[in-house]
This record gives sequence, structure tokens and C-alpha cells, in this order.
Amino acid sequence: MSDIEGFDHRSFLKQAPQDPGIYQMFAEDGKILYVGKARNLRNRLASYFRSNNQPPKTRALVSRIASIEVTITRTETEALLLEQNLIKALKPPFNILLRDDKSYPFLHFSDHAWPALGVRRTRHQRGPGQWFGPYPSASMVRETLQLLYRVFQIRQCDDTTFSNRSRPCLQYQIKRCSAPCTGEITAEAYAEDLHHARLLLEGKSQQVTQQLAERMDAAAAALDFEQAAHYRDQIQQLRQLQVQQDVDTGIGDADVFALVSSEGQSSISLLQIRQGRLIATRHFNFTNPLDADDSNTLTAFVAQFYLTRTALPPAPEILLSHELEDQDTLQQALAERFGIKSRLAHRVRSQRARWLELALTNAGQQLTGSRDKQNQQQQRMQALQQALELEQPIQRMECFDISHSQGEATVASCVVFDADGPRKQDYRRFNIEGITGGDDYAAMAQALERRYRRVKAGEVQTPDLLLVDGGKGQLNAAREILENLGLNTIRLLGVAKGTTRKPGLETLFIETVDQQLSLPGHSPALHLIQQIRDEAHRFAITGHRQRRDKARQTSFLEGIAGVGPKRRQALLRHFGGRAAVAEASIEALCQVEGINRALAEEIHATLHNR
Repeated sequence: MSDIEGFDHRSFLKQAPQDPGIYQMFAEDGKILYVGKARNLRNRLASYFRSNNQPPKTRALVSRIASIEVTITRTETEALLLEQNLIKALKPPFNILLRDDKSYPFLHFSDHAWPALGVRRTRHQRGPGQWFGPYPSASMVRETLQLLYRVFQIRQCDDTTFSNRSRPCLQYQIKRCSAPCTGEITAEAYAEDLHHARLLLEGKSQQVTQQLAERMDAAAAALDFEQAAHYRDQIQQLRQLQVQQDVDTGIGDADVFALVSSEGQSSISLLQIRQGRLIATRHFNFTNPLDADDSNTLTAFVAQFYLTRTALPPAPEILLSHELEDQDTLQQALAERFGIKSRLAHRVRSQRARWLELALTNAGQQLTGSRDKQNQQQQRMQALQQALELEQPIQRMECFDISHSQGEATVASCVVFDADGPRKQDYRRFNIEGITGGDDYAAMAQALERRYRRVKAGEVQTPDLLLVDGGKGQLNAAREILENLGLNTIRLLGVAKGTTRKPGLETLFIETVDQQLSLPGHSPALHLIQQIRDEAHRFAITGHRQRRDKARQTSFLEGIAGVGPKRRQALLRHFGGRAAVAEASIEALCQVEGINRALAEEIHATLHNR
């Protein structure tokens, strides 16, 4: 392979170290292209510049390299950790990117004489009490909570509510709480329910069932049939839970990763097994930028999945559909990061083989569904191209919508679609200011002006088609903006609701209100238009509600120079409320601690000018 323009790889490789470390590849404009690790940096980097048998996408990467920076590490494990941190921080376009960075829920028994049970997130909420988790699925946590409330009737209220109850609440009436707040249950009985709930969360459901059965028999022998019936109901509910589990061997904690790839697309399914029970599944679909083989792809994914998180540690066993590269290095990195020496295995038998087969089935299904969705999107794009009689395929579409409440907190949305569907990373919202409240035409013009000035400047990719949700006024505003900016190549489509505002009865305008487009209700092109329009509406109304709620929660004293949180609190405490502060005279304001006359005059003037 000949030297790349601006980069002499031969000279670079002569100076490259033969130590372990990471390398970063940069384009001519200084933007990161790729981050990788190597046991021997010189040998690994030299492999990119061999002319024989390089995949097309690797050649595309190499053709854009303008410079390479290397960082030597003491061990390959350090290189792996550094590589994953850089991938997460820099998001290079040629790396496999796992876009998932959320906190995970815990179940928490409060530190109280009568503990409550609730959900907490890991960040900023760790404290006294007993914690179970983290759990990978919020829905699973909610289901578990409902089971524990139903079976063991543990309280769920906060400590303040608990201390001030004089009679049982609704949760007691529907048998979701035993009402310890009003003494409806003894301390010994409540402690027993807590003990059983904790055993269940530890996966010891059989032990709980056995203990409940023994207590049921004892209560029946003592002729306490009401208590025996209570234990019987608990046992039946727990038995039902056990029957509902498809995978329940009672033993084994494992994370199961299975990868299926085809034509540059990959799907990975993760099964999380705890105490032999399948507690959660997660699926990831992504493109493979360098057409890496399955082993490389799964290695990159698993490393990124664990090493860019702090909340969800690995299971003692990690089962894999393919053998990982540098498996020992990853195992050591996990041990250093989490203090857990997980066993990584891809050749398994018996129950573990069935788990792996189930994961592979899920991954295959996810990949098929993803490709079907892409095919459907492409068919809709082609149908829309034909309906609009365009010569070139539509590559990118943008749609705008306006949302407000009687002119309050007006927000415009811009959503972007391409051949793969929504491009949510390109979505934008615009807070509209300086217009008459409720003037949708002016709001649309302002949003389009702000957006397409950036398009004109080359800061944003130019769309092939612009959809405007609205009637003639919005369409005219959009056409005027595009003409003023000289963006006449962008095709314009107005989407006006029909007289009954029902889907399928929309009025479509091409460029001007004189050119109407009629599409049948079953048309794939119309379905695509409706999908984009509805997404723009959803995105706009969500932004409007957030802005409106934030404004309503803001203190009326905010924005007054010299009045910070402490002085706002002092004013409200002194006068007892907003109305009294607004009616207060300058002399009355001066009596508040921390308020001098100059500041009192400023507060009075500001409040009376609003």
C-alpha cells in the first residue's frame, strides 16, 4: 500500500515501540478516527498498512489517517482499560460503540425500626440500610416490588408519613401493607416477613416456601386457621412465581452473551442468570464499521460493556457464543476493576449450553427484526420518492413542529430521518422568544431561520426534503426562509391535518399550496409522512412541557440581582408567601435580614414592573 497523503507510515513504524499500549488514529482535521490496543504496538499498527487482503472498510479507515499517537502502558490489561475509557469519552466513528450509560436500580430496606422497602438508583443515593442489586431492568424491579408487597405486605411509605399516621392507609385495605404504623402487626411478625423477603431476594425461594409450609402446619395444629390461610396464600403466590420461570435450575449465576452477524450488521443478546433463574434480557443492534470477525466484535463489546460501567459488576460466569481474543487479559481487567474473578467460557454443556442456545436464538431474531425494519424503511423512502417524482433517492428528511400552551413556553422541534429511520442524535429543539404568544407562523419562521442558517454555513448536513407540520401559513413561512437563504434545492412538503384530524385524511402540499398531493390511506409513503409528523409532534410537546414545568417551578424572585437562595428563603420566611412579598413596601423589605435599602428598592421595582 502506498503512503497516504500527509502521512508516511513507513517512517512512523520504524519509530513505533514494541511495547503494549494504545494507539489513536486522527484525520487531517484533527478528529479522532479509531482507538485500539495492542500487545505489540509496532506489529499491530503495521498490519493496517499491508496491501494484501485488507477489508474495504479497513482501507477506508487507513485512507483517512493523517497522524497516529501511541501511549505505552505497563501491561496489556492497562491498555485494555485505557482503550475502553477513550472509546467511551471520544466515540470514534470506526470503533464499535455501545451507546448505553445509565444507572441501575437497587431494592433498599431502610434503616428504621420498621424498615420500608423501595427502589433507589445507585448514584448519590447510597446510604444506610440494606441494598439488593443492582438490577439491569427497571420493569423487573417493579414486578419484584409488587410481589413482595403482595406476599409479605412490607410498608412502602416514607418515614415521615409512617410517623404521622393515625389510621391505616389504602395500602392496608388492599392488602399491600400490614400497617405497622398503627400497630396492626407485631414487631416479631413484621421481622419475620422482612426475613422472608430478604431470602426471596437472595434467590432462596424454596427455603422461604419450606418455612412458610412449616408455619402453616403449626398454625393449623394450633387451630389458628386464619393465620394458616394467610401462610397458604403466601405459599401459593410463591409457587406461581416459580412455575412462571422458564429457566429455573436454582443454581448458577451467569451473564450470557451471544452474537449473530450478517452483512455488516450485528446483534448481541445478553441473558442475565441469577440463582439459576433468567432475570433479564437485553438486546443490542449495531453496525460493524470495520467488518471485524465475530470474535473481535464480541471481544470489543464485552470489554466495553463492563469496563465503561461502575454500577453493574459481572457475574461469576460469563458465557460466550465465540471465543474472545485476549481472554486472559479481559479476565484480569475485570478482576482488577470489580474484584471478581469471572470465568469466561464459550464451550459449555448441559444447562449452560441451553442458556447459550437461547441467547443465540434471541440474537438471531433481533437481527432479523432489525433488518426487516430497515427494509421497510427503505421501501417507504422509495415510495415517497416516487410519489414526489424525485429523480434522486431521498437520503435525509427533516420535519418541524410547534408546541405551546396558549402561547406559553413555545418550543419548536426538528426531527431527522434517513434510510435507517430516526436519527435521534441529530434531533434539535428551539426555544422560541420575541414573538406574539400563539403566533405559530412566526414561531415556525424563527425555528427554520435558526436551523437553516447553520445548514447554509455548512455546519449541518443539508436535507433532501423538509416537512412542515401545519397548513398554508407554516408552508409559506418555510418557503420564504429557504428562498432568502438560497436553499432552493431542498424539496418542501406541507402536512396539514384534515377536517376531522384523523390519520389518513391529511392534506399534503408540495412546495406551494396550489400543488396538493393525494395519497391513499394504505400508501407506504403516507405512512412514512405520518411517522415523521407524529415524531416531530411528540418531540415538540415533550420539550414544551419540560420548559413550561421548569418555568412554573422557578421562584418569582429569581433573576433579581443580589437575591440568591438564602435571601429568597429569608424573604419568604419573613412575609409568609409570594403575595405578601409582592405587596410589601420598601420599608418592610428593609426589615428582612440581609436586605439593605438599595436592594429593597431593587426588589420592589422589579416586582412592581412585572
